[in-house]
Parts: sequence; structure tokens; C-alpha cells
Amino acid sequence: MMAAAVPVGFFAGFFGIGGGLISVPFLFFVFEAFNVDKDYLMHLSVGTAFSITILTATASVLTHRKYNAVDFNIIKNYGTFVIIGVFSGTLMAALMNTKTLLFFFSAVVYFFGAYLLLQSEKKKKIKKKFNIFPRIIFGFLSGLISAPMGITGAMMNVPILRYFGYPINLAIGSSAAIGFIIALFGSIGFFTSGLMLKADIPLSIGFINIPAFIIFVPITTFMARIGAKTVQDLDRVKTQRLFGVFLYVIGTLFLYRFLVT
Repeated sequence: MMAAAVPVGFFAGFFGIGGGLISVPFLFFVFEAFNVDKDYLMHLSVGTAFSITILTATASVLTHRKYNAVDFNIIKNYGTFVIIGVFSGTLMAALMNTKTLLFFFSAVVYFFGAYLLLQSEKKKKIKKKFNIFPRIIFGFLSGLISAPMGITGAMMNVPILRYFGYPINLAIGSSAAIGFIIALFGSIGFFTSGLMLKADIPLSIGFINIPAFIIFVPITTFMARIGAKTVQDLDRVKTQRLFGVFLYVIGTLFLYRFLVT
């Protein structure tokens, strides 16, 4: 568990993601090995991943902010609709089966990965208006899709911000801040649902596992700072390409999981 926490934290800072793309599958297999009730395996994995991500995302945002890579005007207006989407997504998670979610998730990851690989870095200032309508739509969808999978929406928010003309480093930093919002309210949602369902899971409160939280938090928080600092020194176009490749790898893993489930 400690070894897995290192890449989870590093990628959180490097790509502006919360680590759920890595930690959710890992936690799923760990909890399965400990014979956690199968009805709650995914719920516990997602809820725990979100709780871990709160501090990881905080460390990532603070580091990106030092490099002026966070646009808080985006966060202020975008965040409200993200929160609504997160609570809707938490409810949706209880209504959809895992196999359907895996297929949908892999398709979305492939789409955004292709977008990042094909798009070139813009040298001009922001030229597409990110006005209220797209903020409502994209903010809601970001929260809606992220919540059932325990992710913080970077795979969607980075390409979205890139589409509206934001440079890659600003898109990643702002995405990390949006990810904090998703992680916070996602944790609240799964914590509450676990209590309401009276899930009797050892060493857990609601759908948050305490030992996993204690082990992951210090390691991922430290590594997130290193990841966020590392990305500032790299070429922006190369960073964008790396993120696109990263999404393709994750998409393939989820597609494989869909096929074998």
C-alpha cells in the first residue's frame, strides 16, 4: 500500500489529477483481498480514494499556485456546478452497475486523450469565452462523471480549459483546484451514503477506510508537491502529449477491466 501511494501522489501533482485513476483500482483489489462485502467494494474504494485526495489535491494546488498556475476566477464560478454534478454522480453510482461505468469511462478517457494528443499549444491569449453556459454544462458533467469513479475530473477539465485557450500549465493547475472541490464533496457524499446504508465495514466510517487513509495521506501529499514542481520545468507541448498518452493507458486498463468483468 505504501509503494502504491508514491505514484498516486506524484501523478496528482504532475497532471493535476487527484490520484483516483490509480488508487481506486488498487484499493479495490486490497479490500477484495481482505474479504470486504462485495456489495460495497467499489463504494469503499471510491469513498476512500476521495478522502485521500482532499489533502493530496490541497498540496498540489498550493504548489501550482506558487507558479501562478491557478486561475481562481474559473474556480469561483465553475465550482458551484461541479458540486451539483458530484452529488448527482454519487446518486447515479448507486443506480448503475460497475460494468456499464467501466465501458463509459474508458470511452470518455480515449476521447479526451485523443483531443490532447492532436491539439497544439496555443501562443495567443484566451480567445474563446468561457461564459456562464459552458461553465454550467461542463461543470455539472465534470462532477457527474467523476463522482462514481473516485476521480477528480482532470481528464475532462484539462482538455476543456485547453479548448477555451488556457495554456497547459494553467489548465493543469486550475484543474487541480477543481479536483479539490470534487474530492471534498465526493467524500461527503460517500461518507454519508455509507452511514445511511449502515454498511458494517471493519475499520471504516461510512465508505471511508481509516487505515488506507492514514497510510496514503502523508506519502501522496509529499509526492504531489514533487509532481507539481516537476511539471513546471517541462515543455508545455510535451506535457500535454504526456497527459494524452497517460489517458490512453488508463483508458486501456479500464477497457480491459470491462472485458474481463
